Amino acid sequence: MDTKTMAALAGLMIAAAVFCGWRGARPWNPHRGPRLVPWRPLMALLAATGLLLLVQVGIRAGLGPNTGR
Repeated sequence: MDTKTMAALAGLMIAAAVFCGWRGARPWNPHRGPRLVPWRPLMALLAATGLLLLVQVGIRAGLGPNTGR
């Protein structure tokens, strides 16, 4: 996967994590029934995946530790 695609995917993951965080923080409405989507665990999964992709983009951009090789 090239760097541009990885950066776009990381941005998409972070945006989706923010959306899931917003949905998970809304108050529960008992008249509409139970929530069928686990927003909080989905938010954590998307945020962790987005962070890992951002680290990979940084490594490919040359921002990793300088080992002298």
